[in-house]
Amino acid sequence: MKTLTKIGAACVGGAGAYGLLIKPRRNHPGWSALSGVRYAHRGLHDREQGVPENSMAAFRRAVEHGFGAELDVHLMADGALAVVHDSDLTRVCGRQVCIEDLTAGDLPDYPLMGTEEAIPLLEDVLALFEGRTPLIIELKVERGNAFALTDAVMARLAGWRGIYCVESFHPGVLLRLRRRYPDVIRGQLSEDFLKNREVANLSLPARFVLTNLLTSAATGPDFIAYKWQDRDNSSLRLMKKLYHVHEAAWTVRDRETMELLEREGALIIFEGFLPDAGGG
Repeated sequence: MKTLTKIGAACVGGAGAYGLLIKPRRNHPGWSALSGVRYAHRGLHDREQGVPENSMAAFRRAVEHGFGAELDVHLMADGALAVVHDSDLTRVCGRQVCIEDLTAGDLPDYPLMGTEEAIPLLEDVLALFEGRTPLIIELKVERGNAFALTDAVMARLAGWRGIYCVESFHPGVLLRLRRRYPDVIRGQLSEDFLKNREVANLSLPARFVLTNLLTSAATGPDFIAYKWQDRDNSSLRLMKKLYHVHEAAWTVRDRETMELLEREGALIIFEGFLPDAGGG
């Protein structure tokens, strides 16, 4: 009986520790300004119409249709901030070079997907969205630059009169935001890294920690942006049940899924179809 008691106590203690590890920040007053909006993933792009992802044309289309936008930001060699998803530009520009090795002056020489659209700077996208629809700004960490990237983005956002939040797969970004920029709404991006092996440079322990959101106590996310196909995750479910953490779902590609997720309270990041502007 004493052994069973000890085992029971250990289980209770372990469950309590687990609950603390996944504890987010709660009740950020700015969240309501982000909700009720649908977000076009990398802008409202449409390759068949010659509108590439993360282009000024895609962002203009999002604004014109009343959508917010999700976008990706990299830190360039000269400290400029480029809006592009991939570090390696082979897929989007047909040239095998890393965006981190380029400068702002190089960007006109890198047209996107065979169009006349070039990789935009963050400042140009901000000017388009100022006073209009909200932005979800994803920070893409490369070469250990989490703090430098975060500081550069926050310097650019200083004084900008727009609605936004910042998200990243890298917990270092959230940690920097928590320590230096606590007023900013911050989100932890994740998916099932134990199942999805596209990210090759993660160890098994890192995959487990990131999949199960075990950095949350340290980083204090205001929301979790989880790949919608993987969102049946025990940590995410528990965070919603215990702490009512906000959820963003990516990337939604059909109306039926969108409406289902909205009924469950998720913020929608979509692409590949044209929904109504307002969220559920």
